[in-house]
Amino acid sequence: MQTIHWIGTGLSAIPGLRRLIELDHNIVVYNRSVNKAEKAVGDLKVAIVAFDMATFASHVAVGDVVVSMLPGDFHVPLAKLCLAQQAHFVSSSYISDEMKALDQQAKAAQLCLVNEVGLDPGLDHSMAHALIDLYRNSAEFDKSSSHSFTSYCGGLSEQVNDFRYKFSWSPSGVLKALRNTSVSLLKGEKYTVTEPWNAVDSFPLETHWGNETFEVYPNRDSLPFIEQYQMDDGWNIDQFVRGTLRYNGWKQAWQPIFRQIEQGLTDEALNQLSDQLWQENALAEGEADRVVLTVSLKAEREGKALWHKSYVLDAIGDAKGSAMAKLVSIPVSLAVEAVLNSEIASGVTAAPDKPELVERWLSAAAQTTEKFAVIDHLS
Repeated sequence: MQTIHWIGTGLSAIPGLRRLIELDHNIVVYNRSVNKAEKAVGDLKVAIVAFDMATFASHVAVGDVVVSMLPGDFHVPLAKLCLAQQAHFVSSSYISDEMKALDQQAKAAQLCLVNEVGLDPGLDHSMAHALIDLYRNSAEFDKSSSHSFTSYCGGLSEQVNDFRYKFSWSPSGVLKALRNTSVSLLKGEKYTVTEPWNAVDSFPLETHWGNETFEVYPNRDSLPFIEQYQMDDGWNIDQFVRGTLRYNGWKQAWQPIFRQIEQGLTDEALNQLSDQLWQENALAEGEADRVVLTVSLKAEREGKALWHKSYVLDAIGDAKGSAMAKLVSIPVSLAVEAVLNSEIASGVTAAPDKPELVERWLSAAAQTTEKFAVIDHLS
């Protein structure tokens, strides 16, 4: 029987891990602190082992699945270990160039190295694949129309504070991300942003349960996802952007932070700022978080919308886990099962585009909240 080796029991790992254990899969849980892992899942019948990279390979057998819920620096070494042990690999993180370089080797060994199967990236991909499939099968489908694709995700607090944000883990990751360059398409041209606070737009979100205005800005490099979403075969694309969503007023509230970043932050200064922000704006114990994810595709001709639909998810954390934890780790658990069932192709892959798997991922997301819908903006 294949074994699932689940490494990491941090804040975003538990609901998906508990799901696999409760479904009676053969699982071994690894964590640097065994005590922390026991607090998280020790009430269930599962083996818990202290994680040590140097000895981990001895636990992995042919055909097993290794799940990394560790920081991104561990993913490629673990994937290489999987190739050596003839095992599969799953993570929720973006595919790095170093991971991509393992594709041919994984295909030759008929092994799956699956990434981008969490929330963002992950469920956003599933929504994109579903929308594009709906559009391709519609009477309005025409590659020569002008197309706008947007995908925005935000991890928020349920209650809005003056800072317009609360941290569920170390703020350093958010601060570092603000220093990254993003690339997207705007008005048919490449749009490069080095200071995201200068590219913040107001974003009215219309849903069946009410309307709310957020702020959004582009992040990372959106352009490779045009091919991943199969929009690269002659589509006329006016806008294509994947970005971050924040509460309305975030740009103004964060002006002091942006000024510090503009002046240049040493690693020591960034860590000091991170500690300060954590003290002032951390989610309190028991305080609910919120996740908003919206993915939209619009087709226009001569300024008139011909087809325009959006997926919208709006989830609040509860006693079973934070919204973020459920929406990251439960899709990861689905990816593990898909690998075990030979439903995912070998090689380095992201969230699958097979309709039956897309539907499975989206159905699981819908079960996390009553606020999940496909919005037809023209109906």
